[in-house]
Amino acid sequence: MPIRRPEPIAVRRNRRPKPKPETDALGFGRFFTDHMFMMDYEDSRGWHDPRIVPYGPIELDPAAKVLHYGQMTFEGMKAYRSPSGGIRLFRPDMNLKRLSRSNVRLGIPPIDEELVSEAIRRLVLLDRDWLPAAPGTSLYIRPFILAVEPLLGVSPSREYRLIMIMTPVGSYYEKGGDPVSIRIETEYVRAVRGGLGGAKTAGNYAASLKAQEEAASRGFAQVLWLDGVHRKYIEEVGSMNVFFRIGEKVVTPALSGSILDGVTRDSVLRLLNHWGIGTEERRIAIDEVAAACRNGTMAEAFGTGTAAVVSPIGELDWDGERLLVGNPGEAGPLTRRLYDELTGIQTGRAPDPFGWTVALDGSEEPAKPGRD
Repeated sequence: MPIRRPEPIAVRRNRRPKPKPETDALGFGRFFTDHMFMMDYEDSRGWHDPRIVPYGPIELDPAAKVLHYGQMTFEGMKAYRSPSGGIRLFRPDMNLKRLSRSNVRLGIPPIDEELVSEAIRRLVLLDRDWLPAAPGTSLYIRPFILAVEPLLGVSPSREYRLIMIMTPVGSYYEKGGDPVSIRIETEYVRAVRGGLGGAKTAGNYAASLKAQEEAASRGFAQVLWLDGVHRKYIEEVGSMNVFFRIGEKVVTPALSGSILDGVTRDSVLRLLNHWGIGTEERRIAIDEVAAACRNGTMAEAFGTGTAAVVSPIGELDWDGERLLVGNPGEAGPLTRRLYDELTGIQTGRAPDPFGWTVALDGSEEPAKPGRD
């Protein structure tokens, strides 16, 4: 069904606002703001009833298709506090376009990106007091779509619900910006070309949990996945795209349909090209990475993603062999420069030559009556 413009967004304010957490207690994804956005879809009506309501539990029929067949998509983006106290979003248009691509892969109807963008603006401004101002903090925004039709049968749902929640966050990793240790996964496979690796959907991440659990039990922060066919080419880290500076060249796995087209990945590539630093998007064999670590030409390695921004990698474990990257105890100079530049642009502390940031200004409009 073609996208129809739904009615205006209704707002019902939370009459019992929650206490805000202390900045040093934030962690990642532990606390949630006072409100959330919801919108429904039915084949006969399209997307309808957009509303902002108090944050709380949602009701699902036990036969809802998402619970049995995993038909869902989600996104992750952030709002940042500028030095003047303003609020900025970072490339939200790219996140919404990726959500639309994920929907296509999962058989979910397209969304009205303009409407969801307006919902983000309204929700962030309504809960703006939840946005922390300390360095390295932000307000993480999580829109997701669930197949809610109560019917057992392996076919696309005819009913969906889009929900958006927000959480104030600090550093994604416990050790903050310190280099992390990564285990190269050689037993399990996460995705193959033609599968769900390029979509932001629950199943794509569920496939990584067992390997992540085993890596964590051995003291590693994340898993680095190899391709599912040859089991030799680098793909991505569990929550990040991955980059290697080998000599004077920065290389990253090419998008092949089995890894996520990261917003931060694209931003890093554009920054590097803007600085005149050579980049390559291509297949990278684990043997090449290991050889570069052994002979000392692996100057830096880092992961990129909305949650962690740019995270230095200090060492890789490949079948028990410890592969050291640059100076394992500290982030490399390019990694630090990228992190400082990206976070500077995101918060308005640095110029934005690309027009990536969207400033949200003005106060929340008076609440309109809405339903639960």
